Amino acid sequence: MKKLVKTIAVVALTFGSVTFSQAQKIAHISLDSLITMMPETKTAQDVAQKYLKDLEATVATMQTELETKYKDYMEKEPTMSELVKKTRQEELQSLNKRIEDFKAQAQEDYQKKYAELSKPIYEKAKKGIEAVAKENSYKYVLDSSTGNILFSEPGDDILPLVKKKLDSMPPASIPGANGATPKTPNNGTNGGGNKPMPPKPGGGK
Repeated sequence: MKKLVKTIAVVALTFGSVTFSQAQKIAHISLDSLITMMPETKTAQDVAQKYLKDLEATVATMQTELETKYKDYMEKEPTMSELVKKTRQEELQSLNKRIEDFKAQAQEDYQKKYAELSKPIYEKAKKGIEAVAKENSYKYVLDSSTGNILFSEPGDDILPLVKKKLDSMPPASIPGANGATPKTPNNGTNGGGNKPMPPKPGGGK
């Protein structure tokens, strides 16, 4: 009888250990590598490349126009009146500014487009990671390329418990504070031996 009880106890202990181990299972994956391997990434890159080429073609057209007008200006400049010369110079400056503005806007536009194309790929990858994690009882899945947590099971928020624990611990030593604990001013003044309050940001007194 004692042998049977001992056997049951060992089995129960082993089962409990296995269950605890499984509940704490942690996996890792390189999200960057996963994204690179997905066929949708190649499709998104092709679309993004075409979008970029269209922007570059527009810049090239504008640049050609500027170069042509500048060459014409240089050829005719000796015979131009001051009014015509000034007008042509302003035209060249305006066109050059439009080109620079377009380049800056095109860069921002391209980044937004790439993010738009990448979003559904990352969403699909995340769904796949979550599905595998749940199927294999992983508690956490870490991104080995960045260290970020890609998946975690819902858990208890221990903020109140940690805050209570911190309140019972000695104050942290703040460099330059000389270990002094700020006192609360009496009646809104700095009387009673309290130190003056620091000025507010922005130069206020």
